Amino acid sequence: MLANFSVATTQSGALSSDVHLPAAFKGELLEFIANNLPRWRDDPERPKNTSETALTEHLCDYLTGSARLSPGWDILQFRTEIVDEQHKGRKIDLAPKPCGVALWIDGRRHTQYDALMPIECKRLPTPNDKDRDEREYVINRSGSTGGIQRFKAGYHGSTHTIGAIIGYVQEETPIYWHKRIAGWIDELANSAHSGWTQKDLPGIMTRDQTLRLSRFRSTHDRENGKLAIELRHLWLEMN
Repeated sequence: MLANFSVATTQSGALSSDVHLPAAFKGELLEFIANNLPRWRDDPERPKNTSETALTEHLCDYLTGSARLSPGWDILQFRTEIVDEQHKGRKIDLAPKPCGVALWIDGRRHTQYDALMPIECKRLPTPNDKDRDEREYVINRSGSTGGIQRFKAGYHGSTHTIGAIIGYVQEETPIYWHKRIAGWIDELANSAHSGWTQKDLPGIMTRDQTLRLSRFRSTHDRENGKLAIELRHLWLEMN
């Protein structure tokens, strides 16, 4: 809203204020996103598309609207197809950004041009198209489009230590997909010089069968002096 911006004659582009937030803010942000996922899925006005791109666009719309109407969260906007900070040729599926203020978190200042957290979005199962890999939530044998792969390699979020992957479960169950992903990571861990270990397997945190939302957590070591990254996996049953 325009009322959130201060009026200035010499610095008309300046943000209204700086807001200092606790280190726990990113965890609270993940809770905000997780709590809104079932509401978005069940919104009767949501277009019934099944493609990953359309789902993510509509989720972004819903999260932005929800933030506007939620006290304390109206300092955020959600954007899709965000250019990665370090790898300009790569785009992040979804990212929250400040709106109308600059946010300080852990000593780092974020403006409306900065992603607060990189979020990937993946369908389960992976669509059976050309150049796609059924293991794409984890890795792609013919490229670098795997969900966990991008974070682990530092292609996405290399300046961040926490990120997320939203899984749109369109067939089977979260338990089924966790077993499949465990098998894929086990195969990778047993491959020579792969860089994958059993520690890369997401561990289950909670599964709400009423909301049909499951949460997992994983931590991944990264090379070239990059800090490890923690990923939160939010799996929403769409079927």
